[in-house]
Amino acid sequence: NAVAVAEHTLGLMLAMARHISRADALMHAGKWEKKSLQGTELRGKTVGIVGLGRIGMEVARRARVFGMEVLAHDPFVSTTVAKEQGIRMAKLEEVYAAADYITLHVGLTPQTIGMINEDSIKKMKRGMRLVNCARGELVEEAALAHALKHGHVAAAALDVFTNEPLKNSPLSALENVILTPHIAGSTHEAQEAVGYQIALQVKEYLKHGVIQNAVNVPSVSHDEYVEMQPYIMLAERLGAFLAQASEGTLEDLSIRYSGHIAEWKTELVRNAAIKGILNQALEEKANLVNAATIAASRGLRIHESHKPKGSSGGAGSVLSILLKTGNEEHLVKGAVLHGHAPRLLSVDGIDIEAPLERNLIFMRNRDVPGVIGRVGTILGEHKINIADFSLGRRLAEGKVHTSRQAMAVVHVDGRVPEPVLAELRRIPAVEQALAIRLF
Repeated sequence: NAVAVAEHTLGLMLAMARHISRADALMHAGKWEKKSLQGTELRGKTVGIVGLGRIGMEVARRARVFGMEVLAHDPFVSTTVAKEQGIRMAKLEEVYAAADYITLHVGLTPQTIGMINEDSIKKMKRGMRLVNCARGELVEEAALAHALKHGHVAAAALDVFTNEPLKNSPLSALENVILTPHIAGSTHEAQEAVGYQIALQVKEYLKHGVIQNAVNVPSVSHDEYVEMQPYIMLAERLGAFLAQASEGTLEDLSIRYSGHIAEWKTELVRNAAIKGILNQALEEKANLVNAATIAASRGLRIHESHKPKGSSGGAGSVLSILLKTGNEEHLVKGAVLHGHAPRLLSVDGIDIEAPLERNLIFMRNRDVPGVIGRVGTILGEHKINIADFSLGRRLAEGKVHTSRQAMAVVHVDGRVPEPVLAELRRIPAVEQALAIRLF
């Protein structure tokens, strides 16, 4: 339904630009008010697309036909792929500041929940227009309603809402808001296309044994899959950890298999790592079958190397993942302990053994006294229970009198709110504090 959603998005943009909804209502009321309905053109305007998956790409193609400049933010799409489509990639703050229209096409993740809020709206151009055909939870309705009432946002068009059907929303009474009941993907053609695609996939399987878009059909035997499953989990969680600890547009992913896992068919382990990385932001979710294809379509280069157990030095099976972005690169290593428990072994060359559990705090700091105690105090004051506190450190090369760089991975029992992270970052020795959610 990518085309259906893209067309609905452009339709909402046109409706806002030309006041089509209000014009229709006035005509039905017997009023002829041309002066108050003078609109603007899409031509020459800048559209900011947040999320450049299949739907975002379809919106970009149509926006260019209308003569719009297309600006986009998506750390999972390479600059080369975007440039081929006439799209300029930018940081999210730059999109906010430059766009006349902003349209959302991202999935719902801890990083995107409430991304349109009071603070982000302040960064946007005054008089901009907002479209959301993705997920209702991306937008804080109260903050948007306030901006619409005071003119910072000229108009908004929403097809999705936090609570559906829509009830008691501050947006319902505003004239400069267009509301549709989650119908962006609902067209006869989209439904027909879904049925046609399913029929084609069944035909390909029955005639040629080719399985397309399977959710859970690994190309290994059942026994092999059972043995591999803990490492699939390890790879996905290491990938998710890396994605949330990195900034910038993804460029290269290198995976190294050491020990007996190097002798396996490693496609599923590779795809699990890619899945863990991509699903932190993608609207179209990657799985163990399609992850590599999605990565290739977004220009993410994948490299693999295998070091069999005969040359591993007895260190056991270790999975190493190096992620390079346009800004930085980070390396993590992990292993499976006790046959089923995924563990982090090191980050960027610093040994730090930690459980790869659901809610983590990842910190970088100078190795000076008092940091651990202060972290514990802050978390305790906010009723956040610590399940595990893992530490690691190293001495800066060639700088004997320089304090060590240290890091911590703190396993906690629940989500860590942003105000708590902000308080951790205010500790003088702390250089970085991030909330990591792995599953």
